[in-house]
Formats: sequence, C-alpha cells, structure tokens
Amino acid sequence: MISGEYQTETGARIRKARLALGLTQKEFANSLGIVQGFLSGIETGRKSPSDTLLIALTHTHGINPVWLTQGTGEPFKGEASSGAPAGGKAPLLEVIPENFPQVSGESGSYISVPNLPDGCYAIVCYGDFMAPTIRDGDLVIFTPFTPDGEKKSGDIVLVNNRWGEPILRRYRLKDADVYLAPDNPAYAPFRPDDGTRTIGTVVEVWRKVLI
Repeated sequence: MISGEYQTETGARIRKARLALGLTQKEFANSLGIVQGFLSGIETGRKSPSDTLLIALTHTHGINPVWLTQGTGEPFKGEASSGAPAGGKAPLLEVIPENFPQVSGESGSYISVPNLPDGCYAIVCYGDFMAPTIRDGDLVIFTPFTPDGEKKSGDIVLVNNRWGEPILRRYRLKDADVYLAPDNPAYAPFRPDDGTRTIGTVVEVWRKVLI
C-alpha cells in the first residue's frame, strides 16, 4: 500500500519536473495520455501515480526514476539545463519558424524518448490525413530537410503548404511527377507548388495510450 507521505512527495516532484520542462498541466497530461484532472490530483497528493505512469514519465520526459520515487540524484537523466538538447531530447514545436531549422533555445518545450537520433525535432499531428499510419494527437519525430537532401518515394515528409501550415504527407514520385499523398483514402493527393516547402522527413511516431 502506498503511504500518503510517499504519494504527496512523489506528486510534488512530478509537479517540479513539469514546471522545469515549462509545460502546463494540460500539455503535460496530454503528453502522458492522461486527463488534466487526474494529473492535478497527483500533483496535490490526492491521487497516486500508477507504475505505468511513472515509467511513462521517465521515458517520455527523461525524468530520473530514482529521483522521481526516492528524491535522490538529479531530476533528469543526463541533466542538461539549457541550450540545444542532446542525447535523446528534441524541441517540441507548435509552429514551424520561417528560418527553420534555426530554432530559438528559449522555446522551452522538449520531449525525450528512448534512442532518439541527434538533431531531431518533434511536432504533434493534428487531423486524420495520415491515418491509420499517423493519427490525430500522435507525436511525430522528424529530421530537418536540407537543400541538398534527397527524398525517397514513400517517405513521410513534413511540409509547409502555400498557407504556411505544417502538414504531413507521403512523398510519391511517379513518372518524374511529384505528389504529396495522404495515407487516408478519404483525401486526395496533390502536386506541390512553389509555395510548398519541405521541412523534414519523419523518422519516428509515438502514440499516446490512455491508461
């Protein structure tokens, strides 16, 4: 049985970690696949975090499990206090800056997942254009595309459309013609125009699972 003192102290450390990551309760809860009200109860010591949630905290945000449960050591694994993240952390972008991949280090939000390649960025997928491969709310990890980079037919790419919106599509090359195609057959592919800018290539997708 979990003691009230352990429950309160663990909740306080979870809150401290969230604040250090610069995330609101809603953002933090969404990243873990739980509702904000449950997170609030954990942080105030009224509810107890499950073992599954503790594992999610260590894998998703790189929180030191020993510090999380016992209060000893550094709060984050491989503590990196500022600047560009390294060793498993990637900036979580809400919008794609015009000068991307030059991203301000003051953005504050980072994600951490196991074996994350260096130089990656993350964005949350909205919509069902790439379902079932990528679903609404999935966390998408991508590497920046460079002018001399090469796209392969079948790659999933992140592009800014003519209205400046970041969208995910599958790069298709057919008879020297380029198409950007959704995986969801309810939507039609389109040919990129001069206003379409390739941002990056998707390398991993992480999905929230409600527990």
